[in-house]
Amino acid sequence: MKILVVKISALGDVVHALPAALYLRNRCPKAQIDWLVEEVFAPLLEGLPYIDTVLPLNSREIREKKSCGELKRMWQIVRRIRQTGYDYIFDLQGNTKSAFFTLISGAPRRFGFDRGGVREWPNLLATNCKVPLDGAFHIADRSLTVVAAAFPGGETPAFAECLRPQPEALAFVKKWLADHGTASRRIVVCHAGTTWKTKLWAPEHWQELLLRLRGERQTAIVLTWGNRQERELAVSLREGSGDEVLLWPGGDLPKLAALLSLAALVVGGDTGPVHIAAALGTPTVSIYRATDADRNGPAGDQHVLLQCPLDCSPCLSKGCDRDRECSLAIPVSEVEKGVAKLLGSG
Repeated sequence: MKILVVKISALGDVVHALPAALYLRNRCPKAQIDWLVEEVFAPLLEGLPYIDTVLPLNSREIREKKSCGELKRMWQIVRRIRQTGYDYIFDLQGNTKSAFFTLISGAPRRFGFDRGGVREWPNLLATNCKVPLDGAFHIADRSLTVVAAAFPGGETPAFAECLRPQPEALAFVKKWLADHGTASRRIVVCHAGTTWKTKLWAPEHWQELLLRLRGERQTAIVLTWGNRQERELAVSLREGSGDEVLLWPGGDLPKLAALLSLAALVVGGDTGPVHIAAALGTPTVSIYRATDADRNGPAGDQHVLLQCPLDCSPCLSKGCDRDRECSLAIPVSEVEKGVAKLLGSG
């Protein structure tokens, strides 16, 4: 049996789909299970024992540059999907982009969301097994509902069992931390950046939180980032917090995951690193503004979720006239309280 999971982006959504792939492996231990994903996220999936092959796709290059080289690479992926002869396709993306690959696969059984669950209606044209969500609200439960429709009766995997750090990446991070004198200190990772402006917590709130956390001698703070804009924000926050706060040097997703696995706590918005941390079993404090904490946030007592108190939150808007007010609505004291709850009084 050959199975293809189509979950292309974004990083947090890909991480939330991991329990669905692990569920498939548990139910179909001898099946070939492959995954189509954006190239930038592929390293996080490579080496996972329940995924056989990761098919990397650079859709941004194809969409923006339309270069012959990238179009050729996409055609090679299409040919590979066609030639593999998948028996099952699970489209866990639900948009037009994923619909193209789902339909072109030619698989006889193509599972996806029904009309109430898709992000873009053309996706409905690609699937022939449309699964109603039946009250499944959390983003991870939505993916699990789709795969369980094909293979019912399995146990739901624990989210914290879905990722493990890669050995080489772990060795790199341990050395980096040791070189910065953190051997006897617990690590708190702070990730201030997000993809949406309406997910960002106010920079001055981040600055105040770092100044408060910096005073704890047993704690080493690491500021992480994932792109140029996030790095600029992290550099600015570090400059206002002193040399005691460490700036992550950057690197691939396996190295970031290794760092998050070693952390005592990760603090951030509704962003990929927070969800990676939760999949690794690391406690988190996460901040939600435009998005819904109940839908996207990690579940369990070792996670603290803080939702913006404004009556319009969550709005799912990427732009808003109340953006400034919203970014300040969750006070530093609430985040600090969540940190203290999970770390203890020190």
